[in-house]
Amino acid sequence: MARKKDAPNKQQYPMFYWQGMDSQGLEQEGELQALNINFVKAQLRKQGITPGKIRKKKPALFGLGEKKITTREIALFARLLSTMIQAGIPLVQSLNVVAEGTENAALQKIIISIRNEVADGNMLSAGLRRHPEYFDQLFCNLVEAGEKSGALEAMLNRVALYKEKTDRIKAKVKKALYYPIAVLSIGFAVMLILLLKVVPQFEALFNSFNAELPIMTQIVIGISEFIQYWWWSILGLLILIPFLLKKSYKNSEQVAYRIDALTLRMPIIGLIIKKSSIARFARTLSTSFTAGMPLVESMTSSAGASGNRVYTRAIFTARDSIATGQQLHFALKTTRIFPTMVTLMVSIGEESGSLDRMLDKVAGFYEEEVDDAVEAMTTLLEPIVVAVLGFLVGGLVLAMYLPIFKMGSLF
Repeated sequence: MARKKDAPNKQQYPMFYWQGMDSQGLEQEGELQALNINFVKAQLRKQGITPGKIRKKKPALFGLGEKKITTREIALFARLLSTMIQAGIPLVQSLNVVAEGTENAALQKIIISIRNEVADGNMLSAGLRRHPEYFDQLFCNLVEAGEKSGALEAMLNRVALYKEKTDRIKAKVKKALYYPIAVLSIGFAVMLILLLKVVPQFEALFNSFNAELPIMTQIVIGISEFIQYWWWSILGLLILIPFLLKKSYKNSEQVAYRIDALTLRMPIIGLIIKKSSIARFARTLSTSFTAGMPLVESMTSSAGASGNRVYTRAIFTARDSIATGQQLHFALKTTRIFPTMVTLMVSIGEESGSLDRMLDKVAGFYEEEVDDAVEAMTTLLEPIVVAVLGFLVGGLVLAMYLPIFKMGSLF
């Protein structure tokens, strides 16, 4: 018996740009993902549109010209779709409106692909699951729960709120990490320019003095000569080390775990990462548990959303304990990385039957803690960074002028 050939994945279909007339004689245009032009015509006729001009869209060269899809755009998509459905607009038409109003071409292509799935009679959650890189398991599960319960607009609104809050907490952590790195990088770039361009000019001047230079000046000149001779090796290491660390973090679970564990031990920043991981865990667990997902399944989604592998591994351990019959608060307590306040709030929620509300309060509390910690760190780091840069650059300049001051005192 001949084996049936597998149908091509719809995500591999080309994109077509079309123009046509609707049933009221109005001109319409849009994009459609299909196997060929005949399928586009058939799909348009099914929607009551008389096809006109149809042409295949050329893909962007090397993916250039397409913006990256952000979490904020995914949240906006969910909120707009929720608003459309709440207004009584059919789902296919709602997806059309949202796609037309989306400026990001990459996201528009995905929404059109999802629209085609729904137009073919599939559930919205099935269309979302075809794009797991943008719609995670929790997103799809909540949408599916909304479809089955008849409360899709409420679930989409809840997903949008969840995405917005988790994106906000991520942005706060990035701000905490990027600010000192950016300022120090600029400072070291200025120092490199001084060492490579300015110090050699002074060195040529000092050689004409034929006098012994101060120790501080000798050290700076030695560093300048070393950088001038080995600049290509230093530049290579500055590029290679971050690249290897990023690749190892992505491909090796053990390396990623150790790096995440190290970040938790860092002063100030480690505390911010701890609080943000707890906030994201509590927010995800509250959202999924409110939607009626089983606790074990909710813990799986929450583990991936924590953003730190130390907490991810601990949450998976707690999930396995819950699967054997333990209560959530006791399972979290045995991991020894969740604060007492968290386990107490969870315990109260379990006893009172309001676990989702208690988790929501935990998430809100730690989100405010992250906000306060980032603001405090920024305020504290500003004078420290300025002092460090002033010491380094000022010390370098002083080292260059010491021999001139010494020569001036002799005359």
